[in-house]
Amino acid sequence: MRRLTSYLAPSAWARRSAVGAARAAGAAGTAAARSLVITVGEAVPHAGQNAAPSGIAVRHEEQVDWVVTARKIRICDGWCNAVTPTHYFSRMLVLRIVMGLGLAYAVLVLLAWRFQEHLAFPAPRAVVPDPQRLGVTNGERVEILSGDGTRLVGWYLRAVEGGEGRWKAVKGGDASTALHRPSPPSPALLWFYGNGETVAAIGPIVRVFQPPGTAVLVVDYPGYGGSSGRATEPALYAAAEAAYAALAARPEVDPHRIYVYGRSLGSAVATWTAAHHDVAGLILESPFTSAAAMAHYHYRLFPRLILRLSLDNLSTIMRVRCPILVFHGDADRLVPTSMGQAVAAAAGGPVEVVLIHGAGHNETYDIGGRAYRDKVWEFVARR
Repeated sequence: MRRLTSYLAPSAWARRSAVGAARAAGAAGTAAARSLVITVGEAVPHAGQNAAPSGIAVRHEEQVDWVVTARKIRICDGWCNAVTPTHYFSRMLVLRIVMGLGLAYAVLVLLAWRFQEHLAFPAPRAVVPDPQRLGVTNGERVEILSGDGTRLVGWYLRAVEGGEGRWKAVKGGDASTALHRPSPPSPALLWFYGNGETVAAIGPIVRVFQPPGTAVLVVDYPGYGGSSGRATEPALYAAAEAAYAALAARPEVDPHRIYVYGRSLGSAVATWTAAHHDVAGLILESPFTSAAAMAHYHYRLFPRLILRLSLDNLSTIMRVRCPILVFHGDADRLVPTSMGQAVAAAAGGPVEVVLIHGAGHNETYDIGGRAYRDKVWEFVARR
């Protein structure tokens, strides 16, 4: 039987007429049914006086059976491919929505490609205070010039306790004639903080974590805190190179006993430094595998091909041969623990992993507390 479809809802009489047409077509046989013709227009053959000027006449073998006054009726075989006004506007609406979403997605992809460095490096600004005014008697505010001319500002904390890094009085007469000589060169720790931090914010933590008898240097990344320049991946590495050279050049520091610490974003800078210099040890906290892996983990909507950043810890750490200590919170949702474990597994040198139970990404210092600090001290002291 042929299908009778109304494009616009006709009257009840039209629907009954349509059903009658379908039944008449079936009774006439398959061959005859295929010869059904619909004539649309004012001149309707054999329509009689009941035909409306805008009506549709249905005739079978040159004989008009009835006239349907519905505005549009279609008889078709099998699936009807005709497009009704309702279907047409629905499809156009869907098409416009899809095109709008596609355009919005394209704009988002373009913006992500253009401003990805601004998204990856928020670069908060903050004045680097003078540690002496904060009661840090072994500290000084330092400025280092990077290879590209960027002015890096930070803190240098001289080694304290144990006699290393301090001037010792040599007894030999009264205090007025006491001679002073420097102690043997001390080890040093080069500190790279996490994203969104500054020296002004992280300074008190660095002071607490400073290992006994060990000097510490921490500087703001380009564009961060009090440093000039703009934060880019090459600029971060250039700043690390300048900071390492400045620390190794200090007469009270043993250049063969420089340790590197990096947290989160700083893990990429620290790993890069350890891969390019013969450091005594590498300490990482919440390290990620790569920028591409982080983008895929948090922003799966965007294609990987738009990413210009590398920050590839997984590949870089394979070139590191010094001892490595890795901390990671097991409740970290920003950088999953699996990434830290993958970085540790890829390390070229001996590695130890310490999980801080219950710690999220920004809770490691608070929850890890004294145990975290003592582990860092032990790692530096035993080498």
